[in-house]
Amino acid sequence: MQNNPSSSALSVLVVEDDEHIAQVLKFMLERQGYQVVHAADGRAACAHVESAVDLPALVLLDVMLPYVDGFEIVRVIRSRDAWADVPIVMLTAKTMERDIVRALDAGANDYVVKPFQPNELLARVRRFLRVPS
Repeated sequence: MQNNPSSSALSVLVVEDDEHIAQVLKFMLERQGYQVVHAADGRAACAHVESAVDLPALVLLDVMLPYVDGFEIVRVIRSRDAWADVPIVMLTAKTMERDIVRALDAGANDYVVKPFQPNELLARVRRFLRVPS
């Protein structure tokens, strides 16, 4: 386990409706020293974006969610000035090129297909959460 001491104060918003996957992500990220905030559906994610005082350092976002899908959540996030620089990594089972292009065009920074490889996902997260020296 490699803990990054500079990541201890960084939080990650995980938007995932599958409880098992959400728990795996929470475990993986907390082992790396990140704080995890979980939203279990699209409505909860939108409410968090609209009311959050402390912005997350990164959003891990599923595409297929109840109530509001991930594409719409990207739009909501990108419409808020305070959230403009928050990286968004889509995490989804949707593998069609048009879905990937749609997510990236909407403002997502990266796109990871489920089932994901834990070390690859963590490397992508670290890429966005590097603290400048």
